Amino acid sequence: MNSPMRERLLEAASELFYAHGLRAVSVDKVIDLAGTTKVTFYRHFKSKDDLVVAYLERRAALERDGIGEAIKQGDGDVHVTLRVISEAIGIIACAPGFRGCPFINAAAEHPDPDSPIRKAVDAHRRWNRTTFEQLIAPLGITNAAEVADDLMLIRDGAMVAGYLDQPANVAASFLRSSQAVIGAGDSSRG
Repeated sequence: MNSPMRERLLEAASELFYAHGLRAVSVDKVIDLAGTTKVTFYRHFKSKDDLVVAYLERRAALERDGIGEAIKQGDGDVHVTLRVISEAIGIIACAPGFRGCPFINAAAEHPDPDSPIRKAVDAHRRWNRTTFEQLIAPLGITNAAEVADDLMLIRDGAMVAGYLDQPANVAASFLRSSQAVIGAGDSSRG
């Protein structure tokens, strides 16, 4: 169980990291926003990298919960699940302060594949890809791994487009693209 102070530090870090970037935010800024001391900070996190990893793990848990809820709402219907996911992406991309995918942003700031931050990013991306592959499994797609890769690319594009383009169009574009990819790979649609 996380302590209330650890939660305050994570809340402060989440707010600052997402708004300003990982490298731009110092430990001192997080400490100030959380209203604590360096001693307390280092009691909960050994380093800034540990705090960044905890932030990414928190964001990953939120995304897993959201996708899990979409799968539950889809009740085995891949197309319904993708529609629910697309609606959620549209809502997220239209939210005030949206700055794209925190994992794509973190990877851009930490390109070293051996860094703990990049490993956290990679772990979440593997989870996403595996989840897409499991989602489409009932369709009997023979190249399911490739289609899951395509869905990841579409997801990444939607997260970037939501930040750079017209967020209102992101959900519809994600859904159309996802449906096209699974339709092209769906051997049961002959």
